[in-house]
Amino acid sequence: MADRAYLVLDNGDVFEGWSFGASGEVVGETVFTTGMTGYLETLTDKSYYGQIITQTFPLIGNYGVIPADFESAEPAARGYIVRQWCQDPSNFRSEGDLDAFLRDNGVVGLYGIDTRRLTKILREHGTMNGKITNTRPDGVPDDVRNFAIEHAVASCSTPSAYSVEGTGTHRIALMDYGIKLNILRELQTRGREVRVFPHDAPADEVIAFAPDGIMLSNGPGDPRDPENAVIVDNLKVLCRSGIPIFGICFGNQLLAMAHGFAIEKLHYGHRGANQPVKDATTGRVHITTQNHGYAVVSASIDAAIADEWMTNVNDGTNEGVIYKNAPIRSVQFHPEAAAGPRDTMWLFDAFAEMMGRQLTVDN
Repeated sequence: MADRAYLVLDNGDVFEGWSFGASGEVVGETVFTTGMTGYLETLTDKSYYGQIITQTFPLIGNYGVIPADFESAEPAARGYIVRQWCQDPSNFRSEGDLDAFLRDNGVVGLYGIDTRRLTKILREHGTMNGKITNTRPDGVPDDVRNFAIEHAVASCSTPSAYSVEGTGTHRIALMDYGIKLNILRELQTRGREVRVFPHDAPADEVIAFAPDGIMLSNGPGDPRDPENAVIVDNLKVLCRSGIPIFGICFGNQLLAMAHGFAIEKLHYGHRGANQPVKDATTGRVHITTQNHGYAVVSASIDAAIADEWMTNVNDGTNEGVIYKNAPIRSVQFHPEAAAGPRDTMWLFDAFAEMMGRQLTVDN
């Protein structure tokens, strides 16, 4: 029989359910994701660092645990909340069940609560801190009120540079702010060598690799955190190098900051695999997978420097930027499609085309 467990939010709301996964208590930023599938990719996405994930889809774990689908070696999330977890998964690729996976990786889980009600609260009041605990709380604990995600990028980036071979023709530098492995896989099919650099690698070190292109990865936390200033300063140099650059998610925000554009925190963020995005250059709408709580402020984009490329159909927020005087583009969503849909995989081919051109920066 599972033990009683509770979620307390920093607005005082309490949800009563049952414990699964790792035992103990955990505090984090409580968010929700709307994906119906892809829970393994969600759990192993480093962009969830410091967060307690709520799945809106009611049944999670039915196809088990499949290491080949992981986006990193282990979960980065602090906690995991579901309505119901499947105790008897059925899939020929499965190598275990969700409960054991969470327990083995130290992720505290909570199930049996009204996840629909929780999601509606987060939509109405915005993302907020929360705590999973085995003791019914009397009021809001201090550790919930005082929690803040710290050292997110440094905690998720590689400590040192390394290279992987590919089957393509380009030399690609990949800046690791918390990469999803499918980004690396897609680059390997387009590059003969992909060199992964730490988040704070000096610009001169990246340029010395003589890459045909530079990819900026996804990552966790608030890009405006002071500890990310060194990343922005390095990007300013890289943006003047003339080397084609493509940014994904966190990379989109960092590029914007490097050009003096503003960043805002979204009310509850975009997390899931069903976000509609409109391409201003074609008028076409793509369905995308997303995981971010911050966005580039559209009104801050300087028309002399860049054009807004993509926008979110639901709320009009920025989803991509095209820079005018350099071979630089970026998107806020995840074209690597892990997990799905695959509407925007073509962006990796577009990046390969950018690398194939001999473009120079107009200084």
